[in-house]
Order: sequence, then structure tokens, then C-alpha cells
Amino acid sequence: MKGNELFNLQELLSRQKLLICFSGPFSHSVIEELGKAVRNHLENERIEKSAIMDVFSVYVEQAQNVRNYAASREAQGRPIPANSGIVVIGKDEDHYVVSSGNLVERDDAEGLEAMLEKLRGLDKAGLKAAYKEQSRKPRDAAANGAGLGLIDMARKASRPLDYSLREVDDTYFFFSLEVQL
Repeated sequence: MKGNELFNLQELLSRQKLLICFSGPFSHSVIEELGKAVRNHLENERIEKSAIMDVFSVYVEQAQNVRNYAASREAQGRPIPANSGIVVIGKDEDHYVVSSGNLVERDDAEGLEAMLEKLRGLDKAGLKAAYKEQSRKPRDAAANGAGLGLIDMARKASRPLDYSLREVDDTYFFFSLEVQL
């Protein structure tokens, strides 16, 4: 990247009030190190402990979702192109915003959209009930998690989860998720 392009990128990040931005392959160590930086930054901002924990936990959940999705496809012999994941944390007036994006296979996009639309239609009590119901279901051995992550993020969010699915090609959509806390 040329110096002028790097300056333009820095200016864009600053205008968007982004505190942390990582784009590339997500590993456990990358998630952990960025998590430390996130926590340190938030502690220096002197915000409430509960807000720090919400931002931190949503960051970890989103970063792990990006990593786990790519790992599951690789284990199936269908690797996702490298550097397709991104996580950013920004501040929008009084709220922190944690966003992530990654490639998802076309076959997974419809189910993901259905799940998110269902969550967007629930109020706080409905989200609590959905969490309780999901936590009682037997865990699918083939799944990467118990299915609680999206519900938990929706419960912590100050407004409904915002997402988009943008068609990239015949195989992939770019999925982005924004959680305002």
C-alpha cells in the first residue's frame, strides 16, 4: 500500500471513529491479543465495567464466529479464501458498535438470514426466552457452538442486530453484522 493510500485509510478510520480494526485470518492468538487491546482501551476510557464486558464479549463472539466458520469449511475441504474476515469496533456518539464481516457460502446465507430476522423480531423478554430454549437443546456435535452467540449478542444490543448479505459471486455472500451496545 502506498503512503498516500495508507493516509487515506487512516483518515477514513478516524472519520468513522473506529478504535480497533483487524482484517485477515483469525486465529486464537489474534483474537486473544486484540481482545487485550480492546479491554485496555475501554478501561482507559473509564466506562462502566458492565459496558466493558458487553463490548468485549460481543467482540470475542464475532471474532470467534468468523474464525469458526472458516475453520469448519476448511475441515470439510471447502476452505474460505484467506483474509476474508474483518472485525471493527467503533464509537457512535454514546454507543460502542462492534461489527464483523466474512464470506459465507451461498447455501448458508438463507438460514443465517432467517435466524437473524427471527431475532430482530423479538423483544427483550422474547430474546431471554429464546436463549433459555436454545440452551436446553442438545448440542449438535457437528456444530461449532451451542447456537447461543447470536441470541446473546441480540440480548446485549441496545437496538436490533443490523446485518447484510451481499452477493460476491456464484459461491459466496459477504455477511456483515453490526451490534450497537
